[in-house]
Amino acid sequence: MDVLLAGSATRYSEELSALVSDMGEPWHIAAASDAATAIQAVSERTYGMVVVGTTPGLGAADLLGQIRTLRPDAIRVVLLDGDAPPSPRVINEAHRFLPATLPVEGLLDALYSATELRELLNDPSLQERVGRIERLPSPPRLYFALSRALEDDSVGMPQIAQMVMSDAAMAAKVLQLCNSAYFSTGRPTTDLRAAVTRLGLRHLRDVVLASEVFSSAWPKHVDIEAVQRRGLLASRLAGKLLPASSAELGTTAALLADIGLLLADVRDARDPAPADPTAPDHVSAGAYLLGLWGLPMPIVEAVAFHRTPARSGERSFWVTGAVHVATALIADAPVDEAWLARIGALDRLPRWREQAEDLVATTVA
Repeated sequence: MDVLLAGSATRYSEELSALVSDMGEPWHIAAASDAATAIQAVSERTYGMVVVGTTPGLGAADLLGQIRTLRPDAIRVVLLDGDAPPSPRVINEAHRFLPATLPVEGLLDALYSATELRELLNDPSLQERVGRIERLPSPPRLYFALSRALEDDSVGMPQIAQMVMSDAAMAAKVLQLCNSAYFSTGRPTTDLRAAVTRLGLRHLRDVVLASEVFSSAWPKHVDIEAVQRRGLLASRLAGKLLPASSAELGTTAALLADIGLLLADVRDARDPAPADPTAPDHVSAGAYLLGLWGLPMPIVEAVAFHRTPARSGERSFWVTGAVHVATALIADAPVDEAWLARIGALDRLPRWREQAEDLVATTVA
């Protein structure tokens, strides 16, 4: 696989090339010091991965967008300076986010894990089985419209409420869920504008996403109410386990963790004796579906690895870890304690269990 390092990421060039050579990997490492050189390089050669740092000539989001247009199949990694969360545009354009202070060994680990995810989502067997489905579930239209609106500073709460009101069924569902124990603040809400204001845009987007996903045509053998309950509770818990800058990614990923059960011709990954062991499991199929929908890669990766977080390559507790812990605790399933110990997070598990128990105890279906 060919790897392009752009802007400040070029500082890894010599060390990464040496590590790759020592490990016998057939990877070619190239460097581009500015945006124009990076765009030229990507237009002339197929790169499996592009790592973008601070780059003269273009902002990270614009450069990543150009790379996506030229090489949509390339894995796009961005290096982030400081503690500020990535902008919505960068989240939508990049597949992976790494701190600019990461040692070269950490970048190598990230490249390996991203390559594994690429292989998962490009698995010919998975694509062939999913491709045989006559009609894939539709992307959550209103969710994506709200996501775009959040990037536009000129769009305010009244316009957001109007977007929801444009779909009467969705407006009713939003009010229903806003007044449910999952999202309620204790006072009934009958006015949609008040619901939008009370929830805030992030929670509104969660509610809309839940409404669109769970109103889809799920297979008859799937207990949709149980999946919805687990998803909503896990999303609430995952958001509590992460810092504010990552909470939205965690809540969305946990909500969608079992979305692969929407698809026909897949097996439930939790079933020890599936009818068709050769069928793709619902976790991989769900990650593939989210990739087709174009959701941010941190969400896709968290869904893909939430049952096996050790495969994710995460060296600290982030979105995949939060979704793993939240979905396991809500479903009363085993947590990978060995992996938590390896990343130094095991001591937090008792507190997380208490949070899960409190959430389940205080939530009425």
